[in-house]
Amino acid sequence: MNPQTRQSWLAPLAAALPMIILPIAVLTIMLATAQRLQLSQTQTANWILAAYALPCVVSLILSYRYRQPLLMTGNVFALLFVASLGDRLTYGEIIGVAIVAGACILVLSALGLTVRLAAWIPAPVVMGLLAGAVMPYVAGIFTAMNDTPWPVGGALVAYFWGRRASARVPPILPAAAAAIAIAAALGDLRPVGTFSWVPKLAITAPLFTVEGLVTGVPVLVVIMTLQSNVPSLIFLRSQGYDPPERVITTLSGVVTAAASLLGPIALSLSLPATSLVAGPDAGERAFRYRAVYISAGVVLVLGLLAELAAQLTRVLPLPLLLALAGLATVGVLMGALQQVMRGPLVLGPVFAFAIALSDISLLGLGPFFWALAIGTGVSFWLEREGWQALHDRVAPPREPVVAGAEVAGDPATAK
Repeated sequence: MNPQTRQSWLAPLAAALPMIILPIAVLTIMLATAQRLQLSQTQTANWILAAYALPCVVSLILSYRYRQPLLMTGNVFALLFVASLGDRLTYGEIIGVAIVAGACILVLSALGLTVRLAAWIPAPVVMGLLAGAVMPYVAGIFTAMNDTPWPVGGALVAYFWGRRASARVPPILPAAAAAIAIAAALGDLRPVGTFSWVPKLAITAPLFTVEGLVTGVPVLVVIMTLQSNVPSLIFLRSQGYDPPERVITTLSGVVTAAASLLGPIALSLSLPATSLVAGPDAGERAFRYRAVYISAGVVLVLGLLAELAAQLTRVLPLPLLLALAGLATVGVLMGALQQVMRGPLVLGPVFAFAIALSDISLLGLGPFFWALAIGTGVSFWLEREGWQALHDRVAPPREPVVAGAEVAGDPATAK
């Protein structure tokens, strides 16, 4: 390999490393949720397969077809929201929510209404809701210390060390390593059982309930569009790319709806991931798509080893898994709170945050629905100027009106 070719691969490799490590770390959230929902090993493995392997396949195909860094993911924000639904909905209901959300994305894409919908639901309100949804995970770190003080305490110290020592390696990685090492030394780990190297496909029947759909679908649609696809497409264009917007949005809907029969996912671009693989640190613009080849290729292997990964729910104690899941969500909580507090909307998002943490149930609808509804209403009513500024920023431009032009068939303009 000549020096020029080697250099064209080194920068994409460096950019891909965080996108290899982070999905491995985030796996703890799925495993903790699987235990709380009492999923079987087969169900857990199928969920991992859907969330890891399928997005990687889509990413590899898109990046090869368009020679652009188009890294589709199972969406960490959506995964955290789905995990938070586990206390209120059954697994079948959660799958139903993901399927309908994917169908909504597909319809919105076909009608060209994706951006228009995003313009009417403020992103800060969604971030306030998300912060409230993940806060119990972060608080759960310290609750888990009651059951497994030494492994969780060691994980916490290692997490703090990781945040201080390196900006390139997610701190959850040394935290997980420390927790597993201490748990093994104390004899808290259980042996791995039998598993298949090839995952057994098993479809879970979806349940479509009014409470589930109105609670989960609007939030997932907004996360997939306003929080993920729209800003990622804007970033790609800022780097000189011409991403196939309609193809990406359509695939988000189709794959989400179909793959969620294996486990609830929300296929979309991710702004943090896109900024890594498509940004200047990924090397020359013409070769940045190679970062997708590397990261998606490695994570695809993890997805195909889903049955082995699912065994971790049997090996690690549940309190330890919950603590690691909480540590994995600290960065998401920080980012969501920062987006809320920098404005221009604050009051509505704060109410969304508080309501998401509550146990409110009105008209048979849970706190996440009311967090979105009341938070948006408060911002529309009391923060109108900021709400209008965000609406104008996201809303698609209107067709210019030419002076003297007539609209055929319109009596208001006919002479």
